[in-house]
Amino acid sequence: MIERSDVGDSMIRAEPGGGLEKEGRPSPIDVHVGSRIRLRRTLLGMSQERLGEALGLTFQQVQKYERGVNRVGASRLFDLSRVLDVPISFFFDDMPDSLQSTFGPQASRRATGFTEPQDSYADEALNRRETLELVRAYYRITDPAVRKRVFELIKSMGPVEPS
Repeated sequence: MIERSDVGDSMIRAEPGGGLEKEGRPSPIDVHVGSRIRLRRTLLGMSQERLGEALGLTFQQVQKYERGVNRVGASRLFDLSRVLDVPISFFFDDMPDSLQSTFGPQASRRATGFTEPQDSYADEALNRRETLELVRAYYRITDPAVRKRVFELIKSMGPVEPS
């Protein structure tokens, strides 16, 4: 471990194979990526054990990724994107503004690109158990025609979106 004390007043250390972290706590970006892994796994109704098996890992290793304790390397992120059926960018979507501002305007610009700013309500809604249960129930509907009708019914019950 390499220790550096020339950065501000706090001790920062560089972990082998990892980035700079204050006091040995997980990087906020690693925590965010881990929360996105957990979100997608949960939306698919997949257990940590099943995800681990698909990746050749133990469920404890999956837990560490999801908590941000272990950093997810590029090849593992690629594997996760394939198993969870999402683009790699999914793991960095909805990065909190506080995180983006911490890493400066350049990092913020790179993280958001040309996308529209996300509504904070949408972030909260995606992390609620009710949302996860609704998505799971929706995907348990085996008949595609019925599933489409349920989707249209739910859409019709909400406010009209501007076109």
